[in-house]
Amino acid sequence: MDHTHLEGKSALVAQCYNQTMKIKPGRLIIWGMAGLILLAGLGFSIPAIREPVLYRLDNLRIRLRYWLKPPQEALFVPETTVDEAVQATLLALTPVPTLTPSPTATMILQEDTPIPTPTSTPLPASVKLDGMKFFSQHNLWNYCAPSNLAMALSYWGWQGKQTEIGPVVKPFEKDKNVMPYELADYVMEHTNLLAIVRSGGTPELLKTLIASGFPVLIEKGVYMRDFTGVISWMGHYQVLIGYDDAGSEFLGMDSFYGTEEKPALPLPYENLPTQWRPFNYIFLVVYPPEREPELLAAMGEYVDSTRAEQIAADRASTEIYSVTGQAQFFAWFNRGTSLMRLQDYYGAAQAYDAAFEVYASLDKNDRPWRMMWYQTGPYYSYYFTGRYWDVINLATNTVDYSDQPYLEETYYWRARAKGALGDMGGASADIQTCVEYHPGFTPCLQLASDLGLPQP
Repeated sequence: MDHTHLEGKSALVAQCYNQTMKIKPGRLIIWGMAGLILLAGLGFSIPAIREPVLYRLDNLRIRLRYWLKPPQEALFVPETTVDEAVQATLLALTPVPTLTPSPTATMILQEDTPIPTPTSTPLPASVKLDGMKFFSQHNLWNYCAPSNLAMALSYWGWQGKQTEIGPVVKPFEKDKNVMPYELADYVMEHTNLLAIVRSGGTPELLKTLIASGFPVLIEKGVYMRDFTGVISWMGHYQVLIGYDDAGSEFLGMDSFYGTEEKPALPLPYENLPTQWRPFNYIFLVVYPPEREPELLAAMGEYVDSTRAEQIAADRASTEIYSVTGQAQFFAWFNRGTSLMRLQDYYGAAQAYDAAFEVYASLDKNDRPWRMMWYQTGPYYSYYFTGRYWDVINLATNTVDYSDQPYLEETYYWRARAKGALGDMGGASADIQTCVEYHPGFTPCLQLASDLGLPQP
């Protein structure tokens, strides 16, 4: 057997080994690290590899933040530093806030338009509205609101998708929340349909609207498992399309739990108050202009937005003394929200003070710590009673204990309070962040102009 070729290979291997041994160990480590970085870079250029890794890293980061700084432990303690006489004077001189829902988001009646009286015709025992297309919020970031609005629009023949609504109502992808008035504004400005938003709804009103042929979008609070695996309270939209008295349940399209095969799920009558109460029994109806007379007749006294808020405030006042615990927190909060919308800012501030006092007394696991993601009434009320530090402290508390503080309204109100106190640098920084999280957000752009600050 000829071993010459083997000997030649052995000599070549020995030569390579000797050359390698001449390289300093430090350089080998550097080259190795460079190779790993290069491989990692090539891997991250492939979306199928990059996205799952980033998702897991973000998940880990949020879990760590929750562990180090549990949001349910954050407490806001109001500071009532302005005496009642000064507050009363401020209240009398207070202008109408600029961050109210657009007038186009609700029906505007002429002064001589009579409020229709509710029909006395008995409602059917069961109704189900067909023809609505299902849209899922899965595989999209915080798409509950766009998906539910897309379903409500589809009932009236709208041919778009939820991905058309999302970039308008939440231009920053990870925006934490889309408010009802923003959904109504989308309908009014981007479709040939109309929309109305009201508080203080009742199960009977929901049934009346559905029986009259109008699906109803409601905002409610539910316990769900978030993407970190934690089960906690959060806001959720749902479009109600039917009800059944025999089964004592509503039927609602659900963008989270529903599927193409089973898009509508039952909502027991007994569960509705608990879930709907956190959002002051708010509801939104989308409708074509030619159906407005029918909607007016179905809504009765709720046609008048002021009357609707009075109804909501009265119900909250009753519930304050008929419920306890978390429900009582929501009742006080609802009273504050309705009084704020009625421009009784002083009364609203007192109600919110009571709500936060109840909140502090709750067991940590019962605290709905995401509440200020969804509603901004306390900011209005504290600001328009001169309690600027309460606005700042509440906003800071909300931002500091949010895993991802993408809340443009929060930064707007903190900037406004800082501006009122003369902190123009702080106001400018918050305006910049506000516009970063919601490009083109009109209230922040206007605030910059009002304060004489550069446009972000």
